Amino acid sequence: MTSEVFTTDAPARLDRLPWGRFHWLVITALGVTWILDGLEVTLVGALNGALTDPRALGLASSQVGLAGSAYLVGAVLGALVFGRLTDSLGRKRLFTVTVVVYLVSTLLTGLSWDAASFMLFRFLTGAGIGGEYAAVNSAIDELVPARRRGFVALAVNGSFWVGAALGSLGSVVVLDERIFPIGLGWRLAFGVGGALALVIIWIRRFLPESPRWLMTHGRPEEAEAIVKGIEGRAGLAGTDAPRIALTRRNGIGLREVAGVIFFLYPRRAVLALVLMSTQAFCYNAIFFTYALILTRFYRVPSGEVGWFLLPFALGNFVGPLLLGPLFDSVGRKPMIAVTYGLAGALLCLTGWLFRLGALGAVEQTVAWSVIFFFASAGASSAYLTVGECFPLEVRAMAIALFYAIGTGVGGVAGPAVFGILIGQGSRGGILWGYLFGGALMLLAAATELWLGVKAERQGLEAVARPLSQAQAGPGAPAA
Repeated sequence: MTSEVFTTDAPARLDRLPWGRFHWLVITALGVTWILDGLEVTLVGALNGALTDPRALGLASSQVGLAGSAYLVGAVLGALVFGRLTDSLGRKRLFTVTVVVYLVSTLLTGLSWDAASFMLFRFLTGAGIGGEYAAVNSAIDELVPARRRGFVALAVNGSFWVGAALGSLGSVVVLDERIFPIGLGWRLAFGVGGALALVIIWIRRFLPESPRWLMTHGRPEEAEAIVKGIEGRAGLAGTDAPRIALTRRNGIGLREVAGVIFFLYPRRAVLALVLMSTQAFCYNAIFFTYALILTRFYRVPSGEVGWFLLPFALGNFVGPLLLGPLFDSVGRKPMIAVTYGLAGALLCLTGWLFRLGALGAVEQTVAWSVIFFFASAGASSAYLTVGECFPLEVRAMAIALFYAIGTGVGGVAGPAVFGILIGQGSRGGILWGYLFGGALMLLAAATELWLGVKAERQGLEAVARPLSQAQAGPGAPAA
C-alpha cells in the first residue's frame, strides 16, 4: 500500500448538510436496532413463566436464567467480533450482516425443541444485536451533521424503550390462551422481531457506505461520489469546504487499536469505562428485577406486571427525546453530569422511601419513571461519548469494547446483586442496593465534570483526529 497523501472535504460537507430525507432514512434504517433489543429483552422476560410450562419447552428456572446469560454473552462477543470487522470491512457491510444474523437466530429461537437449542439460538441472537451496536452507532455518528449529532444519538438510543413497550404489549397478546395455545404463543412471539428485521434489511439497501470510513481507508473517490449524491438529493451544489489531508495506509492491527484507545487517549478511556459501567449496573439492576419488586413487595399479579412497565418505558423514551437537544446547545459536559447526578440522587431518595414503606406499586412505578427520565438520557449519552471521542479508524471497536466491559461488569453484577437482596426479603438490604447504584451514578457525574469532552457541534475529526490524517488540524485535542 502506498503512503500517498490526498485531501478531502467530505466531512465538512456532511456536517453542513441541511436536515432532510437522507437523515430520516439513516435514523429509520439504523436506529431501529435499539427497538429490536428492547423488544427481545422485554419479550423474553415476559415469556419466562410460559417457557417453564410443560406445554411449552418445560424449562427449569435455572435454564431460563442460563438462557438470559447466553444472550448476554452472545451480545458481548458479537460486539467485539463484529466491531472489529466493522472497522476493517466497513459500516454498510457489517450492519447488513448483523441484522441477518439476528433475523435467522430469532426465528430459530421460535423453533427450539429443548433447553440446549433454545440457549444456543439465544446466544446467536445476542451476537447479532451486539454486533449491531458497533456498526450502527458508528454509522449514525458519521452520517449525521455535527450540530444535531447529540440529539439524534440520544433519541435513537432511547428508542430501546419503544421496543420494550412493544414487547410488553406483545407478550400480553401471545400469552393470552384465549387467543393462542401456550405451546404456540411463545413461538409466535419470536416471529415479531424476525418480521421487523426483514423490513430493516430492505430499508438498509438504500443506505450508502460511510464516506468518512471510505476516506480513511484510501477510497476518497468513492467518498466524494456518495457525498455528491447526498448533496444532489438535498438540492445543494458542491462548493469549497475545509479540507483535511489523509495518508493512504494499511489496516490497523489489534495492538495499535489498544494503544490508541488506552495510551493515546487514556483520560477518555477512563471516562468511557466509568460512564458505560455505571449506567449498565444501574439500568440492569432495576430493569431485570423490576417484576420481582412488584410481585414480592407490592403483591402485583405476574400477569399485570406488563402494564406497570409501560409508564417506565415511556419515561425512558421521553427523557432522551426532550433532553436531547440540550446536549447540543448547553453542551455535553454539563448535561451528562446533570442527568447522571439527578438519576443517582433520586435513586437514593427512592430507596429511602421504599425502606420506609412509603410507596405503593403505583408510586414506586412513578418514582422509577422519573429517575429513568434522566438516567435514560445519561445512559444514551455514554454511547454518544464513546462514539465521538476516539479516532474514526477505531470507532466501532471502541464502542464494542466499552459496551462489552460495561455490560460484563455492570450488566452482570447489577441483576445478581439485586436478585440476592430481593431474595432475602429485607427492605433494608434493598435500600443498600439502591444507595450503591445511586452512588455509582453520582461518581459518573463527577467523572464527567473532571474528564468530559466538549464535543457539541464539532466535527468528529476535530474531536478526535483520524489516525490517517497527515497533520494535526487546528484545534485537534490532546489525549
